[in-house]
This record gives sequence, structure tokens and C-alpha cells, in this order.
Amino acid sequence: MSFVTRRIVQMGFTLVVVVFANFLLLHAAPGDVIDVLATESQVGDPAQLAEMRERLGLDQPLVVQLMRYYVSLAQLDFGRSGRSNRPVLDMIAERLPATMLLMVSSVLLSLAVGALLGTIAATRVHSATDTAISTLAMIMYATPSFLAGLLLILIFSIGLRWLPLIGMTTVGVELTGAAYVWDVFTHLIMPVVTLSFIYVGVYTRLMRASLLEILTLDHIRTARAKGLSRSAITRNHAMRNAFSPMIVMCGLQVGSVFGGAVVVETIFGWPGMGLLAYNAVFQRDYVLLLGILFMSAVIVLVTSLLVDLVLMWLDPRVRLK
Repeated sequence: MSFVTRRIVQMGFTLVVVVFANFLLLHAAPGDVIDVLATESQVGDPAQLAEMRERLGLDQPLVVQLMRYYVSLAQLDFGRSGRSNRPVLDMIAERLPATMLLMVSSVLLSLAVGALLGTIAATRVHSATDTAISTLAMIMYATPSFLAGLLLILIFSIGLRWLPLIGMTTVGVELTGAAYVWDVFTHLIMPVVTLSFIYVGVYTRLMRASLLEILTLDHIRTARAKGLSRSAITRNHAMRNAFSPMIVMCGLQVGSVFGGAVVVETIFGWPGMGLLAYNAVFQRDYVLLLGILFMSAVIVLVTSLLVDLVLMWLDPRVRLK
């Protein structure tokens, strides 16, 4: 059995366990979507509430509900939202592109900026530049995402009025082509920077440490003895190996991005899965929340597999089993 086949089998087993754990944890919390709807509509008739629970299948034992949910997932049916009575898969499909845009942009930004700053710091070790970059990385790592987001709003949206405050596009304006792309881009800047803030600090320190270690190896000394310049040595001999630990951290970042997306999307009103999950929690819409958690787990597992394959490409000495 090949490595990819084994990983796919492991991913399937992991998803079964993830669904089981999420199902039990969510149903252990008090209340359900019927309680929320009853409170909002001031419905107090027990018979009517029981009828609503029966219609949604909430009157069945948890084991029966869980088995039915597994069968539905096997048929790619995520169920229907108890709040809006819409298919959960349709609701996720509407929000997933916005979250993927935010996630991919934040990962690429943090990787690029962290690699650049870490390389500059490593090639100028113990200098004033190295000290300044290392200090900046520590500050970024120690700053909570919600605080960074609020500071960006205060400075660039409220103070300078350079960037739009909330949303993915300007409300009430129909744009197409390049104008639409620019509108989305300006709305994307602050959420992406906020979501990348901590990881820029992480990647900067990781890249610096990796390069400093690699630059002491024997093949680097040999390259110096041949008369190669410092920039050529760093670019051609050190950077490829230094990226390996950053790629590993990138896989971990994707997993945490969904947790951070809940905060960031709520702050900036970004119409993604994080904001959808936030609303589902307060509305006790467990079917919708289970679907969001399942899709998030799929994305994280697929990303983990891709990270392993990229590591094998970067370093042929790595043999994953």
C-alpha cells in the first residue's frame, strides 16, 4: 500500500472519530435550536415544541441520531439547518470561498514576509538589523489577533480612512471586472494582516534559526571556500533546506486559521465559515455547526497530506512511512 493510500485510509478513520467527538460535545451542551426558536417566537406550548423536535429528529436517542448522521455524511448529505431549514452543504458552499481566500492569502503573506525577515536577520546576525527584526517578531507573536485587528481598524479605517471597515465588498454598489477585484482586495487587507500577524513572527524566528543552523554545515563551508558570495550561498544552498520546518509549521497554521477566522471574520464582518460558525453556536444550530467542523477537519487533513508531499519534494532524503 502506497504512502498516499495509507494516509487516505487514516484520514477516513480520523474523520469518523472527529464526527463522533464533535457530536457528543455539541449535544452535551444545554439547549438546542428549538429552545432558541421558542424563545424568539415566544412559543411555550409543549406539544408544539415536541412536534418541532420530532420533525428535526431531535426526539431520537443520541445513538440513533449519530448513526443517521454517519449515513447522511456517507451520502454527502450534511443535513438541513434547524434555523433556516436550508441544506447545510449549500450554506457551507456559499461561505467556503470567502474563508479559503482569507486562509490562503494569510498563509502566503505570513510565509513570504516571515521568510524574508528571517533571512535578513540570519544573514546579518548580531547586528542592529537582526536585533530590530527579532524584537519585531517577538512583538508580533505576543500580540493577540483581536487586538491587532482592532488597532488596524482604528488606524487605517477610522483614523486615516484608507481601508473599508467591514464586509467583503462595498454594500449597495454593483461592481464588475477589475473594479470588483480591487474592491475585494481592499476589504481583504486588514483581515489577512490580522490573521497573519502572529505567524509572521513565528516564521521569522523559525527561518532565522533554521538558516543559522544550516549556514554552519560542512557543505556551506565548502561553498565559501570555493569563493561563492554570501547571497549565492544563501539562495542556492541554504534556503531550500531552511524551508522544511516552515512548511511543517504551515500545516499547523492551516489548522489554527479556522479558529482564528472566527475572531477575525466576526471583527471585520467577513462572510466566511468562521462567522457562520459563530452564529450557529449562539443559535444552537448543531447540524450546521457539525457540518462546518467536518469540512474544517477535511481541509486540515488534506493540507497535512500536501505538506508531507511538499516535504518529500524539498528534501529527497525524507521518506515518509
